[in-house]
Amino acid sequence: MSEQSDHSHPVDPQRVARARSRVPAADDIARLTAVLSLISDPTRARVLYALDLVEELCVGDMALALGLGEDAVGYALRVLRTAGLVSRRKQGRVVYYRLADGFPEPLLEHCLRSLAVLAGAGGAEDD
Repeated sequence: MSEQSDHSHPVDPQRVARARSRVPAADDIARLTAVLSLISDPTRARVLYALDLVEELCVGDMALALGLGEDAVGYALRVLRTAGLVSRRKQGRVVYYRLADGFPEPLLEHCLRSLAVLAGAGGAEDD
């Protein structure tokens, strides 16, 4: 659904055209925000960070590493796996979890950590 405003003429036509041509489609943004909401949960975010650091862990070891219950970790892994962010492999009776192939490494290292620092800066505004 597009929203129309009373602002019918652009003040800066070049910037309007550039923004219009480069902003992702609404469907793409909806998928992006769905993934961001998945990883906005503290337990799921910690699970992703742990898997980024050590490549793979079983539920019990991850629970120990994060100081959480196995049920909480198992649920977080189930949600992340359903979303395609985590994959698993079974070795005997033990299931090991890892970040899915193609998981964007800079997402954890740069983007999310930088956003956490920015959010911790108190939301200073430019005047």
